[in-house]
Amino acid sequence: MPTKVVIIEDETDINEALSHSLKHEGFRVWSEVDGRRGMDLIREKTPDLVLLDLMLPGIDGIELCRLIKSDAVVKGTCIIMVTAKSDESDVLVGLGFGADDYITKPFKTRELIARVKAVLRRGRLREEESRDVIRCGDLLIDVLRYEVTHAGDRIVLTATEFRLLHFLAGNPGRVFSRDQLLNQIIGDNAVVIDRNIDVHVRAIRRKLGAARAHIETIRGVGYRFFSQP
Repeated sequence: MPTKVVIIEDETDINEALSHSLKHEGFRVWSEVDGRRGMDLIREKTPDLVLLDLMLPGIDGIELCRLIKSDAVVKGTCIIMVTAKSDESDVLVGLGFGADDYITKPFKTRELIARVKAVLRRGRLREEESRDVIRCGDLLIDVLRYEVTHAGDRIVLTATEFRLLHFLAGNPGRVFSRDQLLNQIIGDNAVVIDRNIDVHVRAIRRKLGAARAHIETIRGVGYRFFSQP
């Protein structure tokens, strides 16, 4: 079955060019120029990937990204932000809400197609990967055994450290804010102290030793995990 792509872009010439290029590559493509109608289209078509402009009428791209990732039906959809904004804070906000990648205008069609295929490939690998065992090079996270090893050596983590590492490793490339990590890993009823997540990350990095580079700090936002640091 052909891969389904929805384009949400209010500049008609760019929208049409993207549609033409993706159809030429064999994708099934639908497009919209309005954010609100775009969300309706995404729910209707349940695409594999959304190309999403940041500056949109109706609902802007950041809010639309948030809506996609909070929707039970389409939250697994891959998202690439296509934007004229190159400011780091705008990009990081989009990534923090769950976008998989971004590309700034102007861009070359060949580069965009390569990004689309790479994001889809990573998405399929995540779907196929067992959530019980995550392997990243020499780092192995086994949730059934509640065990972490690196190059065969066991790494002893606390329960919270294990949950944090497993969650990040299970969502490689995604940027998560400290609040998101607190809610996912520790829970709303926990006693939260200032920079609680930072303390746990520092402890995990210390214990991981040579594998510490898997966890990257995104200044002003939070953390993300790289499969291949």
